[in-house]
Amino acid sequence: MFKTAAIRSAGKGMDTDMFHTAFGKYAEKAIKAVNQEAWRLEQLLSCFIPTSDISRINQSAGVKCEKISPETYEILSHSILFSVCSKGIFDATIGPLANLWDYKKTSEIPETEKIKEVLPFINYSDLYLDPVAKTAGLKQNGQCINLGGIGKGFASDKFLEIFRNYGITSALTNLGGNVAALGTKPDGSPWNIGIRHPRLPNTLLGIVSVTDKAVVTSGDYQRYFIDRKGKRYHHILNPVTGYPSESELISVTVVTENGTTADALSTIIFITGKNAGLNILKSFPGAEAILVDNELTVYITSNLGNCFHPVDEINIQIIR
Repeated sequence: MFKTAAIRSAGKGMDTDMFHTAFGKYAEKAIKAVNQEAWRLEQLLSCFIPTSDISRINQSAGVKCEKISPETYEILSHSILFSVCSKGIFDATIGPLANLWDYKKTSEIPETEKIKEVLPFINYSDLYLDPVAKTAGLKQNGQCINLGGIGKGFASDKFLEIFRNYGITSALTNLGGNVAALGTKPDGSPWNIGIRHPRLPNTLLGIVSVTDKAVVTSGDYQRYFIDRKGKRYHHILNPVTGYPSESELISVTVVTENGTTADALSTIIFITGKNAGLNILKSFPGAEAILVDNELTVYITSNLGNCFHPVDEINIQIIR
């Protein structure tokens, strides 16, 4: 008999909270497989696990290339494509800079000289991929990869593949705010995904209704500290300046069919700002966005006009 009750899972993984919901006869087995995949991907892609593919590449920087898994090769290939389309605003070799701005260990601004020292190491064109040998390497000793701007979106795509393989047609996965929806709810209605208000804790800005879409938000409220002068320093770094992005955007949500794309684009648009970011968005058919600037004006691309439902009276502008 077809099982319509929701099977849910909650836990930690990939350095964040993870939640999965699935409906169907094999939903319980599918979620178990998804949790196993989360662990496996973390072992491959985390720069904090010494034996991971990414750590081995980082450890061998400037020395040799490393044999890597198909999944690592795939995500690094995607990373380079996003680097090219954003002209380096998205850059997986941002590791040395991310290590300086370590929000887990400090709330101090790195010294200007140290930032200047690491900027030359951030260069996606120094990441070598061999499509035949399936190897990867970095040109300079001291370079390192950090997949924080794309890894969770990539993982969500892999999770949905597993759900499909188990015959699941209705599921939702959430990796620390990186949400991916498979199909509709069992009753045929769309999934309702809350968009967090960037300045009011425990408050939603609105809800976006989606079917078969990923919904990914980048915001300056996720990891940050405020200095003695009241200036906010968030975790989304501009690889050109070496400092947290100052694009006048404080939240960017991208809605599209692919979690990897949504994750990378939300980062890119957050850093480049509204006008340049929307120009890049046009290169990805079907991708839509919800942007919030530092005046709390909300900009919504036109195809989301009927899908986004604000919680309260807010200033909304539709972008055609």
